[in-house]
Amino acid sequence: MTNPTATFETSLGNFTVELYLDKMPITAKNFLDLAKSGFYDGLHFHRVIDGFMLQFGCPHSKDPNSGRAGTGGPPHGTIKDEHPAEHKLSNQPMTLSMANTGQPNSGGSQFFINTVDNARLDWFSPGPSRHPVFGRVTEGADVIRAIETTPTRSDRPVKPVQVKHIEVAGY
Repeated sequence: MTNPTATFETSLGNFTVELYLDKMPITAKNFLDLAKSGFYDGLHFHRVIDGFMLQFGCPHSKDPNSGRAGTGGPPHGTIKDEHPAEHKLSNQPMTLSMANTGQPNSGGSQFFINTVDNARLDWFSPGPSRHPVFGRVTEGADVIRAIETTPTRSDRPVKPVQVKHIEVAGY
């Protein structure tokens, strides 16, 4: 099985990700369905921490200055946590991971791109974090680095970084 891909057209350039539909079907399908519906188009990266990660997917981030950015989810609600014992995918650099509220089954539309080794966030690591990896950046690591190093204020890009469109292929 060849996994689907998604190409993000951003205000700083394009990058492509592979979605692990074969290993993480619930989480990857959730992302793919939202991307194909246009849900993510026009949203902004609302949390960028150099040396950690880039967070994206809150519907309130359509307005990059909204105080609610980072608090919203998809119109269909949350998804079931996905922790398959046979696929212990670690939060390594350039992987996509589901964000959540810290409560079980609270993932939805928000996810983050790890820019460093964040194995402490693995769902199978000791501690309370439960962030399943469901994809990886395959092209455009330079764009990820450009987003990561954009100047921020309170972890929000000073000059907003927008995802104009996500083009899905193979799904």
